[in-house]
Amino acid sequence: MTAIASAIGCLEHARGSEQGLLAFLSDERLLLVLDSCEHLLESVASLAEHVFRDAPRVHIIATTREALRVEGEHIYQLSSLGTPPSGSNLAGTEALAFPAVRLFVERAAAGGFDQELTDEDALAIADICRQLDGVPLAIELVATRASAYGIGGLAKVIGQHLMLVWRSRRSVPRHQTLQAMLDWSYDLLSDHERSTLRALSVFVGAFTLEMAQAVVPDLGRDDLHIAESIASLLDKSLISVSLSEGRSTYRLPDTTKSYAAVKAREHGGETAASRRHALYFAERLGGFRTPAMRGRDLTVYVRQIGDIRAALEWCFSTSGDRDVGLALSAGAVPLFLSISMLKECRRLCLQTLEALAEEERGTRLELELLLSLAISSNHAYSDSAEVETVLERGLRLAESLDDAEYQLELLAGLNLHLARLAEFGGSLAAAEHFATIAGSLGRAREIATAEWMLGASYHLVGNQKLAQQNYENGFKGAMTARVSDVYSFGFDHRVRALIGYARTLWLRGFPDQAAERAFQGIEAAGRQDHPVSLCICLLHAAPVFLWRGDLQIVEALTTRLITCATKYSLPNYEAGGLGLRGQLMMARGEARPGVEMLEAALSILRTERRYMLSSTVYRALAEGLLMLGNVAEATIVIDGLVADANRGSGTFELPDMLRTQARVLLAVSPDNSSVAETKLRQSLASAQQQSALGSELRSALALARLWVDRGLTHEAGGLLRGVHDRFTEGFQTVDLIEAACQLRSLSAVGTTGT
Repeated sequence: MTAIASAIGCLEHARGSEQGLLAFLSDERLLLVLDSCEHLLESVASLAEHVFRDAPRVHIIATTREALRVEGEHIYQLSSLGTPPSGSNLAGTEALAFPAVRLFVERAAAGGFDQELTDEDALAIADICRQLDGVPLAIELVATRASAYGIGGLAKVIGQHLMLVWRSRRSVPRHQTLQAMLDWSYDLLSDHERSTLRALSVFVGAFTLEMAQAVVPDLGRDDLHIAESIASLLDKSLISVSLSEGRSTYRLPDTTKSYAAVKAREHGGETAASRRHALYFAERLGGFRTPAMRGRDLTVYVRQIGDIRAALEWCFSTSGDRDVGLALSAGAVPLFLSISMLKECRRLCLQTLEALAEEERGTRLELELLLSLAISSNHAYSDSAEVETVLERGLRLAESLDDAEYQLELLAGLNLHLARLAEFGGSLAAAEHFATIAGSLGRAREIATAEWMLGASYHLVGNQKLAQQNYENGFKGAMTARVSDVYSFGFDHRVRALIGYARTLWLRGFPDQAAERAFQGIEAAGRQDHPVSLCICLLHAAPVFLWRGDLQIVEALTTRLITCATKYSLPNYEAGGLGLRGQLMMARGEARPGVEMLEAALSILRTERRYMLSSTVYRALAEGLLMLGNVAEATIVIDGLVADANRGSGTFELPDMLRTQARVLLAVSPDNSSVAETKLRQSLASAQQQSALGSELRSALALARLWVDRGLTHEAGGLLRGVHDRFTEGFQTVDLIEAACQLRSLSAVGTTGT
């Protein structure tokens, strides 16, 4: 009261009562500014209310973290300084348009930082300002350290508690450090408010009232009292609130959170809050299981990933709680899988498996972890031996527990894993085992999946007639039972079946139907927002269009594949995309860059033992080397490839391999004509044995060319006509166009000869 009286020149009332001061103000017209009222809130509120009533020409501006809640009050919320939105990629000049960045740069320059602002610096400064929530004092304090740490150095230490004690040049003591500023507010809190603030520092991101009530120690209070403490902290601007989808979420500004975390450690409540925090998420994720995660709305959980990670980190730390960690991992692992956090899922599975006690091994928890480890490792890690070991252990455990559901999941994984190793016989055996269990269960979903899996296996082993039958049986059964998406072992088997069916149809001699099914699969995969299923789809659909000669489509699909695989850290699929890009270059006659791209793909595929993909790339490499004149190297590549194929259990690619081998033999020497003819006859016979009319046409084209060179035009025409006339569609595709051209040429030669 005395300070106000002195400031307005009411000296006779400087030591007087509030009534005297109000009497003086009653006829005055002035603006009264009361700065930083937090510590005198009740007195200021009482005075403001009386002034409003008794001195109508006096206006008051009061700055405070908390509203006065008096008659006539109008609250003006002072917003933080504007910062660039998260994820924005702004140049230096563009970033300076935001007040927070501009203040940072000005204060950094005043503190001796005289380097030119680069675009990289601008991004770092924008991120720093966002972490400081656009608070001017915090920005000033941090910016003055730019000359000592550099912008990059500041970005690394910004989250550390060190910044709380950095000093400014301000004369007001509570504005000299962030800690002093926060001490000022913290000291004004009640004990309950302080304990609440300390507990809330455990949250990494935004939290709901329910989450807060789970971690705040009750200290004899119920949920209502905790809610009141949170509301009070909100009123005091120590917590911010936002409304999303009709629900309020809260968060502590980063500087406040760092301060509250220090206080939590000082009071010894950090461990208890961390345990309650981890328990909350363990209960929230309870019941999540890998085989049954599709269809769940995981939006809320995605927003809480930062807190789930932090809870897991605490659980497995030296001060953590292993039992809570196991419970939390059991739910977090299927969550990570479902949102394609594959590398993190693998790491967590390994960490949790290592933490299992002896009595916990051989349980359903271990089985869940083994399945999730196999899925994440198979799709996002290069150690095929790890996948194989985990699948074998998981299958033994599922059989011992008599768990058919997990057996099916793991057999689906074994089928895919062995296929990628080009062990197509073993892959077929896994599919047959799956079909046996599915038949015993008698459920339409599993039976349709078994048919599709058998179709994929027969396609790869080189029996296209059976592959087509199984695929069509699966689609018919799924349609009858209204089965749509079928997820197993981390991907959609219906999408895989559509693409495998498309490939089979091309080989069977239906290139137009093949393209239709491939587009159908691509569209289905694109709708699902599931990176692994999309990558599988694009990787195996693109060859259909390459075989057809639709090179622009291949280019678009390959670019999409590489982009998706890179974004979600799926190196196996990225390498497959590089292989496709190399084959595309070869098809366009770009031999040298094509060979370089193929070799880059092979360096990854060999390391990761993705032999199913590498065989195609090796064959394309042999043809590329041949185009560059490296005949000896091409010979080594193709001879090794054919030898491997003959030692295996069969492959749909054998006709193409033999055809390429014949081409290389002819390039070595014209004297190899008879040997090359033998290889082409073998290629033709292999295609016929596989019921693969598409491959048969390619072999017939090559053999017909050889016969024409040897003057056997009549035999060439008869061979080619006999294959060409069995096609009923696809006459605008590259092979059939070439066959038609050859037949016209041979017909003209025959007419001339006559």
